[in-house]
Amino acid sequence: MEVIEVLGYIGALIIGVVLGLIGGGGSILTVPVFVYLMDINPVTATAYSLFVVGFSALVGAVKNLRKGLVSFRTAIVFSIPAFIAVYLTRKFLVPAIPEELFMMVDFVITKDTGIMVFFAMIMLAASISMIKNRKEAPEKEETVSYNYPLIVIEGIVVGTLTGIVGAGGGFLIIPALVLFARLPMKKAVATSLLIIAIKSLIGFLGDVENLVIEWSFLIVFTGISIIGIFVGMYLSNFIEGEKLKKGFGWFVLVMGVYILIKELT
Repeated sequence: MEVIEVLGYIGALIIGVVLGLIGGGGSILTVPVFVYLMDINPVTATAYSLFVVGFSALVGAVKNLRKGLVSFRTAIVFSIPAFIAVYLTRKFLVPAIPEELFMMVDFVITKDTGIMVFFAMIMLAASISMIKNRKEAPEKEETVSYNYPLIVIEGIVVGTLTGIVGAGGGFLIIPALVLFARLPMKKAVATSLLIIAIKSLIGFLGDVENLVIEWSFLIVFTGISIIGIFVGMYLSNFIEGEKLKKGFGWFVLVMGVYILIKELT
């Protein structure tokens, strides 16, 4: 096993630890780890990322279910348009993207480059969301009122983005649940994990017929990430999550800039 491959498996552990510590964000690293450390092409990397993200989020969702923090009705209302969008994106849209998108001066923007550039832009948006000081919504029980048109639109947008880049999209889902379903922040975070798990795994199903999946590698990588989640959950008893989240946000920002420079030069 090469050193860079070992670093990839260490990356799997780090992804899980970050998820366990701050409840999200770690999945944004899965595609860069697959592409730059495991030498997997971006289309396959985004598919593998959906699998890893889906099962990792499912572990967090089960934990929150036991605490009674998940709003099932909200999850269902949001998930239906999201998982339809992510499935259709992986099944039809991603395979339909041409291998050569367009030319910039003497530089050809390929499908793989386009996906990584788009992914880097999502990383930058996610990093800003993590760096900003978020005021916690009051943790009081409110009557949940649904703005159905906006929830459906948000679900379609998040599902499509998830399908293209293979990331969970929690930084988009959580504000939507707070604003459109009036969930308290803790319930929004918990419910978002269930939504991410459902749509990521259903999105991955759209890839099974289109790609050759290395199941043994994928299961090992996912298993290491899940171990990392439990390590992160344990460490969260000793480390303040909000400060760590901001620091991780800066790291994601640097990674996003690095990917843009690497892919466009």
